[in-house]
Amino acid sequence: MTPAPLLTLPEVIRSLQLKAKKSLGQHFLTDMHLLRSIVRCAGDLTGIHLLEIGPGPGGLTRALLESNATSITTLEKDARFLAALAPLIAHYPERLHLIETDALRVSLLEQLPAPRAVIANLPYNIGTELIIRMLLDIAQHGAEAWHSITVMLQTEVAMRLCACAGDNAYGRMSVLTGWLCEASIVLDVPPSAFTPPPKVNSAVLHLRPRANVLAPANLKTLEKVVAAAFNQRRKMLRVSLKSLGVNAQSLCDNARIDATRRAETLSVEEFCALANALDAL
Repeated sequence: MTPAPLLTLPEVIRSLQLKAKKSLGQHFLTDMHLLRSIVRCAGDLTGIHLLEIGPGPGGLTRALLESNATSITTLEKDARFLAALAPLIAHYPERLHLIETDALRVSLLEQLPAPRAVIANLPYNIGTELIIRMLLDIAQHGAEAWHSITVMLQTEVAMRLCACAGDNAYGRMSVLTGWLCEASIVLDVPPSAFTPPPKVNSAVLHLRPRANVLAPANLKTLEKVVAAAFNQRRKMLRVSLKSLGVNAQSLCDNARIDATRRAETLSVEEFCALANALDAL
């Protein structure tokens, strides 16, 4: 039986009386030109299995279905949107798979086969947490975990993730991201593009996992060193690193780093050197 013709995205939203929930960090994108631009930011998707988190009424889902990706798996916890997504599934039963679940409660890697990539307009209230989980996937499984990650986030968050040493936004997340991925902001999206408009600007962040981490280091040790350094980012390393329970001056000396420097001036490679020096004690 041939599925009924698809309604346009605005028609779907009107017919089902769908409204974005502020409590879930929801903001609808309905401009298909913009949605297609987001998909193009991910590059060539031939042979890739895509994961979308929080499809809502299905705007980005429609743009993903227009791509040459092998399949699209979408995770949605809000039951209100199931009726909006059902017609898309009926039209693309072999390519589109809907899983009604909370993305924070499942292993993202286990929801789809490799090679896999993420393209999503992440809910603002859980965007950072989801990115951290994906980065940890890469740290544990290597570059084969995710072919790429292309997500919409608050501009402030996106800037922190791709910041370099010396930038005002440079911090703990910048180091972890830079260690594991090549990161860049590929598209700016104004509040007016959304319904309802958020109070912040948004940006599309593109992450491509490195074939090898930027410098050798133990993840847990690196996280420990970075946390200590940035917890007192205005202090010199010889002060901030005391919280590690070691002689901070000796630690810096062993890593060949000036102990009078501050966390925001250290490159990812230098943080790795500190982590390796700590492990060697």
